[in-house]
Amino acid sequence: MSLLDECGITPHILRQRGFVPQAEATELVLAETGEDGRQYLLTPEANHSWQSMKRFAANDGVQLVMISAFRSVQRQTEIIRDKLAEGLDIQEILQVCAPPGYSEHHTGRAIDIGTPEHMDLEIAFETTPAFHWLQQHAAAFGFQLSYPPGNSAGYQYEPWHWCLHENLHAFQDI
Repeated sequence: MSLLDECGITPHILRQRGFVPQAEATELVLAETGEDGRQYLLTPEANHSWQSMKRFAANDGVQLVMISAFRSVQRQTEIIRDKLAEGLDIQEILQVCAPPGYSEHHTGRAIDIGTPEHMDLEIAFETTPAFHWLQQHAAAFGFQLSYPPGNSAGYQYEPWHWCLHENLHAFQDI
């Protein structure tokens, strides 16, 4: 039985939602260690862009905090299993969580971003100066907001989720 079958995610659901498979990163570096000791991993290119973007934001008085980064296919499966065990329906889960093998976090290029005052993954993040700063500057570092309102993947709006799609090298190290 596949991980998808195990989670109740059928080929029909994958086709219906247009989920795009995401390759699991093989080359990762330690980007940060959280105050709780949790290690956040990114690809070398994503880490370089993240560190530069974070420095530029700090120079503008905006503190960006990494809440989540690389996530393995196995970890994604565990997250979905936990939600199923809580009694949530798979369709409901897939509004906020990608199927195993389909999360941008697998690529090592996706980051969930918060601030010291907004560490929860909530839509209210869109009201922060950090989100406003990201909207204006993240593209210069190759990061894009993956799931805006009404996104084609059918996920809820995630103003905190940014993914390195192309490193434009439009910035210089400080």
